[in-house]
Amino acid sequence: MNKPGQGARRRARRAALQGLYQWQATRQPASEIITQFEDEKAHENLDREYFSRILNGVIENVESLDETLTPFLDRPLRQVDPIERAVLRLAAFELSHCDEVPWRVVIDESIELSHAFGAEQGHRFVNGVLDKLAPALRADAKSR
Repeated sequence: MNKPGQGARRRARRAALQGLYQWQATRQPASEIITQFEDEKAHENLDREYFSRILNGVIENVESLDETLTPFLDRPLRQVDPIERAVLRLAAFELSHCDEVPWRVVIDESIELSHAFGAEQGHRFVNGVLDKLAPALRADAKSR
């Protein structure tokens, strides 16, 4: 059986961002959100295992992820745009729990997501936060 490709993982991140946004607004259980996404034909070509892993991971670890992010923010997390907040939580989870994903990929994908879905300059904010967060969480990011 072939492993899903990079595009499938990118689509998994996109779906996880949408799921996190929904969770932030509704506090629906992750299992319900995952079921909704699995039922939609538009989400057929994504890495479902990775989608579930990161969506569940962020929701289960949201408090510690928020604590990890807070020192790198210029405002309280609750004041961060909901899309950028979801992107940052997703990136913090990947940086801290998904060592198989290169830190540069996490940052690049997060910038792309915030550029596509966030506020006009949100991608710059996300980039600035993650440029400081990555070296704090990944030893290989310190030697950039």
